[in-house]
Amino acid sequence: MPFFDPHIHMYSRTTDDYERMKAAGITGIVEPAFWLGSLRRHWATHIDYLEHVISYEPTRAAKFGVKHHCTIAMNPKEANDTAVAFEVIERMKELLHRETVVGIGEVGLDRITPAEEEVLRRQLALAEAEKMPVIVHTPHVDKARGTKRIIDIVREMKLTLSRVLIDHNNEETIGMVKELGCWAGHTIYPVTKLSPERMIEILRKFGTDRMMMNSSADWGQSDPLIVPKTADLMFRSGFTEAEVKKVSWENPIAFFSQSPRFKAPS
Repeated sequence: MPFFDPHIHMYSRTTDDYERMKAAGITGIVEPAFWLGSLRRHWATHIDYLEHVISYEPTRAAKFGVKHHCTIAMNPKEANDTAVAFEVIERMKELLHRETVVGIGEVGLDRITPAEEEVLRRQLALAEAEKMPVIVHTPHVDKARGTKRIIDIVREMKLTLSRVLIDHNNEETIGMVKELGCWAGHTIYPVTKLSPERMIEILRKFGTDRMMMNSSADWGQSDPLIVPKTADLMFRSGFTEAEVKKVSWENPIAFFSQSPRFKAPS
């Protein structure tokens, strides 16, 4: 069975990871824009990073048989420097229609500040105007309050919910995200996010419709093979092949296929 990881940060991974991912059945990925471990002080450094993700990373992935797309954004971790953030958003507009760009993200909230909200609103408005999928990051701290605020903003802006993916859900947030009616992402990441076992219990309770799982593998203690590993646990926990395929392949393909530049991996 093939697998698709809809949220992984390959900028921070090695070519060995690509080789192992392909061997495990991961044939396609989406790489959202994120921070690099320290705050950048100039808009041009963000644009240089986005250029790398847009043009170099797909070439690196292709050498190992992995189809790479990306989403670009001013990430929430660095959104409080609005002088830089607003300039990045303006410069992003020149990059949105590049061949490998299939959406905007990850946008969202980190410390849940007014500045972050304004940066989020501008990018959600851009995604809606361009009719592009958007990946929304829920905060690591005070997640329930931050997720509720994101949902309030999505409702206020009357966004097209079929193009909205609210990510990094857990037991606190998934109910309200499902009630909203958009897509729901879940990051299976040791220590700070979900374990495979917790993901299984969420799927038992909330089903597989509009549900996705991802590794969000990055600089931290993370596993780029966690999607196929969790799919295997789903099988062993009694889920059907159709249910496993829906969460680990069909749902992310359906979501990103809303972008005309998305090419589903074979």
